[in-house]
Amino acid sequence: MSKTEISTSNAPAALGPYSQAIKTDSMLFLSGQIAIDPAKGSIPRGVTAQTMQIFDNIEAILEEAGSSLDNVVKTTVFLKSMEDFASMNAAYEKAFSGSEFPARSCVEVSRLPKDVLVEIEVIALV
Repeated sequence: MSKTEISTSNAPAALGPYSQAIKTDSMLFLSGQIAIDPAKGSIPRGVTAQTMQIFDNIEAILEEAGSSLDNVVKTTVFLKSMEDFASMNAAYEKAFSGSEFPARSCVEVSRLPKDVLVEIEVIALV
């Protein structure tokens, strides 16, 4: 089995010693993405805007690896507060419109990098 690092400038650079994604023969594992706009370096306000930016970042990484949101099989959502679940969920649903929804876990955490409100990691087929 081969393993290849995936990196694109169309998504935020890794904030530490990890890869944006790792591609194997048939699977793609994305590191958790937060809502950094790669062009501006800024973070939008609010969980809806952050979730939408995260999916822009995820799509850029998937595209670089030759995949797409249609191939996502599992997501894990980390929320700073479950009070934001409905807003995140509405933006999440829009991101996957037109495709089958992947399996998902969603957990509340005490803190996320850069004090964002949401982080999402993805496993996809290639």
